[in-house]
Parts: sequence; structure tokens; C-alpha cells
Amino acid sequence: MDKITLEVRAGAGGNEAGIFALDLVRMYQRYAEQKGWMVDKKSNLLLTISGDNAFNELRYEAGVHRVQRIPTTEKRGRVHTSTASVAVLESQEVGKVVIKPEDLRIDTYRASGAGGQHVNKTSSAVRITHIPTGVVVARQDQRSQHQNKEKAMESLESKIMESSRRKFEESVSDERRSQIGTADRSEKIRTYNFPQNRLTDHRIGKSWQNLDRIMEGDLKKIIGSLMKREGVRKK
Repeated sequence: MDKITLEVRAGAGGNEAGIFALDLVRMYQRYAEQKGWMVDKKSNLLLTISGDNAFNELRYEAGVHRVQRIPTTEKRGRVHTSTASVAVLESQEVGKVVIKPEDLRIDTYRASGAGGQHVNKTSSAVRITHIPTGVVVARQDQRSQHQNKEKAMESLESKIMESSRRKFEESVSDERRSQIGTADRSEKIRTYNFPQNRLTDHRIGKSWQNLDRIMEGDLKKIIGSLMKREGVRKK
């Protein structure tokens, strides 16, 4: 089962862009519900979707979506053009850190205190170096070398986990930025033309005339056409 995060952001077009972004979220939520997928609405513009083949289908939605329609506040009947960006990311968990004994260098030394405090006469202090990452931790506050080593390993695992999580989050941010782009109208992958009740996907040069139904989550034919172009079969 796939688990994805789908985020929509308003682009060019002011308030109308914000309204369009909300319309897209609603469209994807309806589509997911029709597919029988689990939907968790994290915020007005952020969905977590879990279901079979969810990423394989919705990944084609990533990019800049352009809308052409007459806003409800437009008194002269002029068509406005706005954009919203969609990012579709696979949800992944940072796994448990596996530390191999052969990747460690363990040094012991005498713990020392300040002033007149007791000075340890045995090598109870421990310094551990994780060779692949260069992370170094040291502990000397426990009474025995065994206790210091145990605490040092806990600290080492925590530091490596944090480093792994940070790198993962950076990679997700990079992917998200690449999908969202600048949200400029020229970057559009798709146009929603409300006056003509037409949706056009510019990547495959194909249009559909049932925009009203599409906005209610009827994306089956569109997504099917995109998957067919990529030679991807639905599961």
C-alpha cells in the first residue's frame, strides 16, 4: 500500500489562486475517496493519502496547474488566469539506525574532575567514533566503563538518527521544490478553462470537455491517459 503526501500551494493570481488551490484539494480528496483510499486532511491544502497504487497514479499531478475563469467578485465578466502548484511525495519513515561494530573505534581514558574532586584511577571514560559518518561521542560521568560505553552508544545512535532525518528532510524539500517550481503561468502542465468547460493537459496535448465532473474527482480518464503515455499499467 502506498502512502503519499499531496500538497497544493496557491501561485499567481491573488485571492483567486487561493480559491483554485482549495478546489484542487477537494478534487483530489474526492478522487481518493472514489478509489477507496484512506484520506487524512492535515490542513486545508495538505492531504495524506494511503491506498494501493496511489503514488503511481497521483504522481502525474505534480506541477503547475492553470485556471481560467470569471471570479465571483468580477463585476465586468472578465476571465482571470491564476495558478496553483501541486507536489506529490512518497511518505517514508527514517528507519532505525543500524550501527555495525566494525564501524566503531572505541577509546578509553581516565575520567578527570575539577579541583579537589575525585580523579578516576581507572580508564572508565569512553570515546566512540563512528567511522562512516565521523560522529564522535564521549562519556565519563558514569562510575564504570561499561556504563559510560552504554550511554555513549545511546548518544551516538541519537546523533546518527538526527543526521539521517535531517538529510531525508532535505531530500524531500528538494523534491518538493522541483515539483512546485515558481508557480509561474508559463510552467503549466494543465489548464482548467471554466468558460469552455474544458481541461487540457499540455504534456500529452489532449483535452476533455467535462470540467465540471472533473472538479468533482472524475480524473480516471485523465490519469489513465498519462499512465498510458508512460507505459505504466494500473495494478
